[in-house]
Amino acid sequence: MSQSSEPFVAQSRKQWSSEPAFVFSMAAAAVGLGNLWRFPYMVGENGGGAFVVAYLLALLVVVFPIMVLEVSAGRLSQGNTVQTYRQVNKFGTVYGWFVVAITTAITSYYLVITGWTLGYAVDAVRGDLRHFDDYSAGYNSLWYFLVVTVLACLVLIKGISAIETVSKILMPVLVLVIIGLVITASQTPGWSDTKAFFFDVDWSRLSDTRLWAFAFGQAFYTLAIGQGYLVTYGSFIPRKTHVPRACMIVAGTETCIALLAGWMIFPFVFSYGMEPAEGSQLAFVTLPRVFQELTGGAYLAVIFFGLFFAAAFSSCLAGLKVLIAAVAEELKVSNTAAVLSVTGLMLVLGTASALSFTPLNWSIGGDPVLDVIDRVAGGNVIIFSGVVGAALFCWFIPAQRIRSVLGTGNPWWEWRIYLVGRFLPLLILAWLMVTWGVSLIRGG
Repeated sequence: MSQSSEPFVAQSRKQWSSEPAFVFSMAAAAVGLGNLWRFPYMVGENGGGAFVVAYLLALLVVVFPIMVLEVSAGRLSQGNTVQTYRQVNKFGTVYGWFVVAITTAITSYYLVITGWTLGYAVDAVRGDLRHFDDYSAGYNSLWYFLVVTVLACLVLIKGISAIETVSKILMPVLVLVIIGLVITASQTPGWSDTKAFFFDVDWSRLSDTRLWAFAFGQAFYTLAIGQGYLVTYGSFIPRKTHVPRACMIVAGTETCIALLAGWMIFPFVFSYGMEPAEGSQLAFVTLPRVFQELTGGAYLAVIFFGLFFAAAFSSCLAGLKVLIAAVAEELKVSNTAAVLSVTGLMLVLGTASALSFTPLNWSIGGDPVLDVIDRVAGGNVIIFSGVVGAALFCWFIPAQRIRSVLGTGNPWWEWRIYLVGRFLPLLILAWLMVTWGVSLIRGG
């Protein structure tokens, strides 16, 4: 190892100060735009209650065990994503870089959407909240993307202690504000329609494989599975941490905030006669109108969009940390050099997504570049990534080594998590073969 890499390695291997600090930091990484932005619009586009049922089942049965495995993998290796999977075999190294590539793609457009939240926060302070079409009529998406990316660079140069401090302040206040907005939403005419939308489940929709694909994709997305976040954060975990317990708190927090976000937005959607299937712009179309109508809405808008930005920004920091750790430790460079290199890469890649919501309207096949990248990198690709990572860990790492880093001492926990990682890939392969066979028969 060269001398230039030693400062980073020494810093990057510092642990979180405690298990609660780890939980707060990992929750801030998982709870962000995936919950406040993506979950409501996915519910709106996929039939409400049926999607929620599929999402919760996916989270409980499959996604949570994989989450525990990824955190444990980072704890076992005490290294970056590439180093973690290199311990498996040569293919593991390739897979590690594949994860880094996925996170690069996701973070590049995540920074753009985080810029939207910052822009709305600034507009709220100015008392000039606008409909998204008006907001994106100029080059706000580009300018705020640049600001957010540079700001993230400055924070990450300070190291994980800065992330921990921001997370401890952010999470409790954010939850309180969302709960307050849900209480306000419960007084609107659209509350009864929202209850019907969530609880009147069309059970026949659960036979739709596309619904399950979206539900699994959202569960993987919001818990940051297959993206290196959990592996990287797990590499800083304190020795005495009970990994499943910590992950359960994070997953529970993530699920509650996602559901609260839906209950916060949809009553206003129905009250104003808007369309639930608005798409990726749902929150940015609905909430400005909400704050214009509410008494004291101008002040509430400042608080909400400020915290919305903070939540999104925390997730950006987590994604960037994955990339920085890989660049610094694999290429043997210092923390500062790695941060600057990754920042430069984000500025290049994210510009395409930013310009897709400007007068230039950059698009691929008629769709905004940002939406295309989100569908590709934020859907089936991360499902594939998460399942492959769990399989590599459980098939090639001895079971006793995995059990040693879970920190539970409970065989039930250990074997349940281990068996999901070991046999889920085989079940998925069998399901794909059956589906393919059925389609051939029908086609014939």
